[in-house]
Amino acid sequence: MNGISNALNGLYDISGVEAGQHFYWQIAGFQVRAQVLITSWVVIAILLGSAVIAVRNPQTIPTAGQNFFKYVLEFIRDVSKTQIGEEYGPWVPFIGTMFLFIFVSNWSGAPLPWKIIQLPHGELAAPTNDINTTVSLAILTSVARSYAGTSCIAE
Repeated sequence: MNGISNALNGLYDISGVEAGQHFYWQIAGFQVRAQVLITSWVVIAILLGSAVIAVRNPQTIPTAGQNFFKYVLEFIRDVSKTQIGEEYGPWVPFIGTMFLFIFVSNWSGAPLPWKIIQLPHGELAAPTNDINTTVSLAILTSVARSYAGTSCIAE
């Protein structure tokens, strides 16, 4: 029994290991990694801003922005239909949101010059560079999959 306790304590100690320097904020009693929060909000602003700009004034003859977003929506619908089947419709918003957030987050680490923004500790990086973001997205997907499984059983 003592060996199991020592092993569990060792695993708990490993969970606190950090690579590099990090800048933290205290929000409502929780310790939040500020770099991830800042870059996540930048990614969300990029997604929302580009969508609003592209579709705020719809034209009969689509603009380049409208065509681009139509292409992205059709791509997400095709992927959803291929993976889920004919009842893919309700899942397009979830899959699209996850896809676009991950895609833009991954690419935000390349072209955005995060190193020019100075923080007290550490530097900014892509949100998907942090394991906490990856785990959060995995939990959301697991919950959605469980919901989908139980809703299919109920029918």
